[in-house]
Amino acid sequence: MPNQLVSKQWQSCWFRRSLKLIINGLVGLSLVLFLSGLPSSATAPNFPIIEQQSLDLPISPSSQPSQEEQELADPKELEALIDSIVEKEISESIVPGVTVSIVKDGEILFTKGYGYANIEQKIPVDADRTLFRVASLSKLFTATATMQLYEQGLIDLEGDVSNYLDFDLDNPYPDPVTFAQIMTHTDGTTKRRIGLAARTEAELEPLSKHLPNHMPPIVWRPGELYSYSSYSIALLGYLVERISGTSFIQYIDQHILQPLNMQRSTFLQPPPAELADALAVGYQKQGNTFKPVPYLYLNIYPGAAFQATATGMAHFMIAQLQLGRYENQQILQPETAQLMHQTHFKHHPNLPGTGYGFREHFINNIRTIGHLGSLRGYSSSMTLMPDRDIGIFIASNSFSGIHGKILAQFFDRYFPAQDNSDSQPQVNINANHYTGYYRDVEYPRHTLAKISGIFEHIQITKGNNNTLTVQTPSLFFIQKISQRQLVPLDLLLFRRVEDNALTAFGEDEDGNVALAFNPLYPKIGAYERIAWYESVWVQLGLIGFCTLFFLSSCVAWLLRPLIQRWRGKQTQEKEQLTWALRLAGAIGALYLVFLIGLPLYFWSIGIWKLAYGVPPVAVGFLCLPILAVASTVMLPIAILTAWKKGCWSIGRRSHYALVTLATLAFIPFLLYWNLLGFQW
Repeated sequence: MPNQLVSKQWQSCWFRRSLKLIINGLVGLSLVLFLSGLPSSATAPNFPIIEQQSLDLPISPSSQPSQEEQELADPKELEALIDSIVEKEISESIVPGVTVSIVKDGEILFTKGYGYANIEQKIPVDADRTLFRVASLSKLFTATATMQLYEQGLIDLEGDVSNYLDFDLDNPYPDPVTFAQIMTHTDGTTKRRIGLAARTEAELEPLSKHLPNHMPPIVWRPGELYSYSSYSIALLGYLVERISGTSFIQYIDQHILQPLNMQRSTFLQPPPAELADALAVGYQKQGNTFKPVPYLYLNIYPGAAFQATATGMAHFMIAQLQLGRYENQQILQPETAQLMHQTHFKHHPNLPGTGYGFREHFINNIRTIGHLGSLRGYSSSMTLMPDRDIGIFIASNSFSGIHGKILAQFFDRYFPAQDNSDSQPQVNINANHYTGYYRDVEYPRHTLAKISGIFEHIQITKGNNNTLTVQTPSLFFIQKISQRQLVPLDLLLFRRVEDNALTAFGEDEDGNVALAFNPLYPKIGAYERIAWYESVWVQLGLIGFCTLFFLSSCVAWLLRPLIQRWRGKQTQEKEQLTWALRLAGAIGALYLVFLIGLPLYFWSIGIWKLAYGVPPVAVGFLCLPILAVASTVMLPIAILTAWKKGCWSIGRRSHYALVTLATLAFIPFLLYWNLLGFQW
């Protein structure tokens, strides 16, 4: 927003009171309802990252088995540990059903189901039989298929994927997008939350139809930043189709599922008849009860639609840990599997990175690779310890953090951490070099869902004793994090006091901090430092200012005839620019209906339904800003005329000057957040 939009009047006492009232009332309702649960082709700013030097820190995996590790061979003790965690979660109605499988040394060590796959029919979870939607774990199968094509010599991992496509990627950079970049999520795309699903099986679109019309543009220079996107992996699945000459689902079935004896696993939506009854129902917790959620038919199925049993996933984990081999089947050559597991991208040498499909984490100083999955009604995780030949799969039929609890207690029991960190700052820093607001680079930039970026902020401030603090801004932030303290190890590398996780920063060519890496670890990703006018409080303040005067113009328009009738007279003002008063009131009414009506509508139907596309009623609401902007043209002329000719009282002229300022200021706000027009 231009600097002149921020008036000196913001500092006045009456405005602060009005702003507080409007934010906590009308605007609060509108924004919270609109943004809670939200599932331009403009190019993102280019931040060349200065090459970083690695520090010798104790975060590399240990290779020597401990005494505790030997006890993992006792299945009864392992079962007792998992039972104690899961049964507590189920008894407290945190999750309806859970399935777990653990493998070691090429064998299944443990599988078990807990709770209900179907609460209404009292169908229990069976680890061998019950299918769970594993969401983004699907990406590991798509990456595995891609690596099969690589070892057959059909693709070059550093080759331009556009050479295999029948449509053009929206890439403003001269650098091509490669297979390797897609598998490491460094291809430069961001998330898309609108239109990624269908309501019925019949409405599902093949990749060849869906991707040309819905593929997000490239907003970051390919190879520069990690930016997670399911559409990138959907594109990878489409490339598997085109290069192999067979459908993606058929390819996965023939070349991965059949060799791994995963007959009860599928990408088909819904599962075929022989498996459909065994699919766990997805639930969403409402109060103290679980409500079933509709089956989501995903158009981006290579990235999120896989359904599997815990036993089937155990077979897949064994194949990965055994370097492509399961029993007498070899789905990948050892060197290919090793290449897949290696770290191929890091934002900083000391941070965990990404392999081909896999994401790297350090748990209790042990290197793990794996993935998380989250879909409406389901959550899952797969964690591999390649150096110890151990794999853990966890899935539940509701959105929960149970996988994190199981992993934490599993590692604490069998691989306890040794705290050899130093919480004292090792270098002196200028805190102002880092402080400010940062926004997750993954937010959707090209559709109206960009507005969700308002809430994807963190704030980094100066702490005590040469430290920094990381927190989310207060008020409307639904997923607020606790304050975290960062201790500097180097000028661009910090250790988190609470859990020793590392956060790094990246500078631009001018030496200014432009990015924060992994500030919310275990979430891997980058946050871009934003300008003051993009910060959450300026944006909310602008909305509050505009909404206040939209409301006042609307109220004045409606009450003016009543006041005149009560006074029993008609003033001279009525004949002078009455149309301008009505126009201002109408514009204010249009914006108020938009700000209140659209969020209320999405709240009533469920904001997640944007996954199906933008409903016609929402399109109607989006027409209102267009009408308001078109009507705004004459308002400044009328106000200037009123001041020039001395029409109205000075109070009224001042009021409508501010109303005009609000209507003009709201236009760049609408443009910035893709709310003017039909952008989806």
